[in-house]
Amino acid sequence: MGRTSNARERLMGAAYELIWNYSYGAVTIDAICDRARVKKGSFYYFFDSKSELAVAAIHLWWVKRKVVVAEIFRDDVLPLDRIRRYLDFVEQCQQVAFDENGRVLGCPIFTLGSEIFAQNEPLRELVGEILRWGCGTFEKAIRDAQALGEVEPGDPALKARALLGFYEGMLTSARIDNNMALIQNLSAKALEAIGARSVLATAA
Repeated sequence: MGRTSNARERLMGAAYELIWNYSYGAVTIDAICDRARVKKGSFYYFFDSKSELAVAAIHLWWVKRKVVVAEIFRDDVLPLDRIRRYLDFVEQCQQVAFDENGRVLGCPIFTLGSEIFAQNEPLRELVGEILRWGCGTFEKAIRDAQALGEVEPGDPALKARALLGFYEGMLTSARIDNNMALIQNLSAKALEAIGARSVLATAA
């Protein structure tokens, strides 16, 4: 029996890494094949286009991220701790990327969505679905925190969008300035932004 090839998975991994490091528009099929150590002819065996590969790569990232998020946002974890643990995880991931690349990379999904919003409908739809899912995850945690009196009253859906906007905005600013200091203590800053009472009491 012949050895099973993992070329398809290597192509998806290379595409994700290169798009995150640079941009969708700047990354070529040749660069993806070089990073994946896959011949260009094999690329077209698996994918019809860079767009199709990017959709597959981002979807694979999402599948893996869902497992991580499900563990962090378990119902038996206190609601504010869910948000805090997730944002601490994000900050750690950004630090690892910075140590490896010498640059703050920001959020791959938000960066990609900002770039291709009017150019690539399949990618735009996938990015939008991922961001809505993330916002819904935040909303449930905020709603649960409000039920415990840990977050100030207000529409949890709006607070979730504000939290997502703050978090993505800080990551984007850090990427633009290449400044990790902007996202240090990200979770505390984000919780203060949505009116988490424990954070506000500590600040007072």
